[in-house]
Amino acid sequence: MTLTTPGARSGAPAFTQLDALESEAIHVMREVAGEFERPVLLFSGGKDSILMLHLARKAFWPASVPFALLHVDTGHNFPEVLEYRDATVAEHGLRLVVAHVQDAIDDGRVHERPDGSRNALQTVPLLDAITSHRFDAVFGGGRRDEEKARAKERVFSLRDEFGQWDPRRQRPELWDLYNGRHKPGEHVRVFPLSNWTELDVWRYIEREGIPLPSIYYAHEREVFARDGMWLAPGQWGGPRADERLETRTVRYRTVGDMSCTGAVDSTATTVADVIAEVAASRLTERGATRADDRASEAAMEDRKREGYF
Repeated sequence: MTLTTPGARSGAPAFTQLDALESEAIHVMREVAGEFERPVLLFSGGKDSILMLHLARKAFWPASVPFALLHVDTGHNFPEVLEYRDATVAEHGLRLVVAHVQDAIDDGRVHERPDGSRNALQTVPLLDAITSHRFDAVFGGGRRDEEKARAKERVFSLRDEFGQWDPRRQRPELWDLYNGRHKPGEHVRVFPLSNWTELDVWRYIEREGIPLPSIYYAHEREVFARDGMWLAPGQWGGPRADERLETRTVRYRTVGDMSCTGAVDSTATTVADVIAEVAASRLTERGATRADDRASEAAMEDRKREGYF
């Protein structure tokens, strides 16, 4: 038996995979808005958080987005991404909360790492912001195709009063029914993009015409080689004396702290070019370009247990 959607029978355009993913994400966002008192959306200016914001605007249109944005600023951000973040917030009249890693360093609660990376130091300011603003639901852009630990996570992921994640406390989510119950002091991380892949993200960006920071497309940049990746120089401490700067045509598949986010050689200057490149890749974006995930087989899971995104 061939099954068709009502739209297909009536002559309307078929309900596509992207439509299904969009519908699921919007359903999750509306569930959170109806069930929680103080949701917040993590927004770094990276493509996944940009996609989440686009979905949130669609979910509540013509009303405004009913929750704030939260960015954990490492102090080692790509300037293009910060410019995009601030322009987007201003354009749509959004409220942005910024938590600074530098504040936690100045207070002596976290300490600079020898390699200069501040990516792992984001947990303390993140949990501080959640506690001080009493956020009870935090939207994140994590996807199950990115990394093994994220593949374990539910759409609604309970965190305890210390912000920590315990895989054994994951709740069943049968028939798209989500359990947001939590005790005082606990909160829930929510991942509307759980079932998306990197390729889905780019195809949706193409379909919706979503603008992105320029570093997602091929451009010339000074970089140096470290641990099989092209890293950009910056105040975080790179390059070392034995590392040589060279100008290459690169782009970024994912955006994080400059100290641990590698560029890839690329000639992809359009969304269509990027889609073709991603479709041919056999490495996940984090596996190919994130040094912090190479520390150990369980690097991401260890950070998540401590309260990381």
